Amino acid sequence: MTALGRASLHRVAVPLLEAVTVPHGPDRYLEMLNPMWSLQEVRAEIVDVRHPAVGSVKLLLRPNGRWRGFRAGQHVAFTIEIDGVRRTRCYSLACSAHCPDGLLELTVAAEPEGLVSGYLHSDAGPGTVVRLSQAQGGFTLPDDRPEHILLISGGSGITPVMSMLRTLCEDGFCAGAGRVTFLHYARSAAHVAYLDELAVLAAAHPGLRLLRAYTRGSGGELAGRFDARQLPSLGSDAAAWVCGPAGLVDAVRAHWERTGLNVPLQTEQFTAPTPALPADDGEPYGEVCFTRSRHRVVNTGETLLEQAEAAGLKPEFGCRMGICLTCTSRKTTGNVRHLHTGELSTEPDSEIQVCSTVPVGDVAVDL
Repeated sequence: MTALGRASLHRVAVPLLEAVTVPHGPDRYLEMLNPMWSLQEVRAEIVDVRHPAVGSVKLLLRPNGRWRGFRAGQHVAFTIEIDGVRRTRCYSLACSAHCPDGLLELTVAAEPEGLVSGYLHSDAGPGTVVRLSQAQGGFTLPDDRPEHILLISGGSGITPVMSMLRTLCEDGFCAGAGRVTFLHYARSAAHVAYLDELAVLAAAHPGLRLLRAYTRGSGGELAGRFDARQLPSLGSDAAAWVCGPAGLVDAVRAHWERTGLNVPLQTEQFTAPTPALPADDGEPYGEVCFTRSRHRVVNTGETLLEQAEAAGLKPEFGCRMGICLTCTSRKTTGNVRHLHTGELSTEPDSEIQVCSTVPVGDVAVDL
């Protein structure tokens, strides 16, 4: 049967199966036989767990047949059950987009108060089955590659650019006319998850230049945090992709704007941007109505997710940064402001992310 035929059969068969397996749906019964089986969801089994550097854990996962692949630099919403509760976080894929062995790779940094990252570091093991979204995000390389590519990362931001580098090397980009400069910032060499592999890749590919900058250690080609004076030595003709903490991303972006560089710059950061809520909204006022649960609360000025949780509700959420869209809900009436962009949403009956919007006056949300 062709792929088109299988897709057509899937569209017809799934609604029929859902109708005859009410109220649980077919996936509930399939997972009793095999937790990897699903007609709708991407599920993946953890096949290996490693600790490649201080404070990081690497997971290798084998996805089921619902997985549709990804572009280097993209991320997934990763859902794992902890103490009977499903928890979702966004993680970038670190493997090459070609995935020759069919395995997906995630490298996760341990957060001091991180429930999921802490669990992955100490308790997750081979055989654990997790749920994944399809690949998301526009932090990717173009099909028409520029001649010189600059990849800058800091800390756990290395994962999406590592995926890009691996893909470029497998494509033969660094062995031909293409050039890649890979600049990574870390506390020390012990904190670099791919230290040995980066050295091997640099030795094997003449078009790859590796630069490491350690903020609390020695031995790197550069020292300290990002400084605009470091960039001239990297070349002003390079299109750049930057991923890491907000401070690094903001510093690189500011340098691009200040100097008027006319080469492309794409950025992604793993921490929420500085809130852009303007002062002219004044003190919080009004009432928030969670219509489905019939809860009403006085607006405290916090995000709608935080106010819902304070009211005893348990909305679905993932990244809590407005990236993964897990917390998308319908605003039926009222105005909300996006915490990161400052944009005001006034349209009734519209979708919003409750983790990154705050109410401005009276608001009703379908929660």
